[in-house]
Amino acid sequence: MNGMEIIQIPVLSDNYVHLIRDSATGTTAAVDPAVAQPVLSVLNERDWGLDYVLCTHHHHDHVGGNADLKMVTRCQVVGAAADAERIPGLDIGLRHGDGFPLGQLGATVIEVPGHTVGHIAFWFPEAEALFCGDTLFGLGCGRLFEGTPAQMWASLLRLRALPDTAQVFCAHEYTEANAAFARRVDPRNRDLKARAEEVSAARRAGRSTVPVPLGVEKRCNPFLRADQPALQAALGMGGLDPVRVFADLRRRKDVF
Repeated sequence: MNGMEIIQIPVLSDNYVHLIRDSATGTTAAVDPAVAQPVLSVLNERDWGLDYVLCTHHHHDHVGGNADLKMVTRCQVVGAAADAERIPGLDIGLRHGDGFPLGQLGATVIEVPGHTVGHIAFWFPEAEALFCGDTLFGLGCGRLFEGTPAQMWASLLRLRALPDTAQVFCAHEYTEANAAFARRVDPRNRDLKARAEEVSAARRAGRSTVPVPLGVEKRCNPFLRADQPALQAALGMGGLDPVRVFADLRRRKDVF
């Protein structure tokens, strides 16, 4: 991906850790390491070092491996400055708009509060790779554990503004379950129907549904479409404030 190697490591029941490496310099990072040992195993297999851990938010299934990775590899832990007290081992605190170099690849930090108040995403424009943790999922979005619907909708709009060609690397394999809900609330969306069938086929074959092009999500993911007339009409909420529509979608998904 334009100079970036990406290895997806399934861990726990449905988490993904992404090991990313700048091909030019060998600089390597682990994104959201829930646990350390599977990451260390891949590093050992490839004879790679680890320079950084990139944390999108403080939940244990995203930072549980920080301490052991730091102890074994002497890497630096990178995350939101606003969550310095909640991210284990944080060395480098970043804020919205900050740049972060991974070798010759540059990431831009995007603050995306909602799932948690300190959630951030890492956008690598040269590699067209977005690491968004639990803010945006395939055909879904994260629960609002700490933020408000207005915050989460604004965060999703920030991500939606990225290019259609951006590859969305979220941190969980939730797409098939999300597809069932999406089709319930948006039954006439032909793009969504086709995507749901692709997802089901991939899961039957044991394949990951992550990453996905952001352009596909823009057409299919109801949580990115709360301001669009077709979805509002399907929900019986035509012309209403998108924040209200989004909040209703999130409430429905929470009890689906």
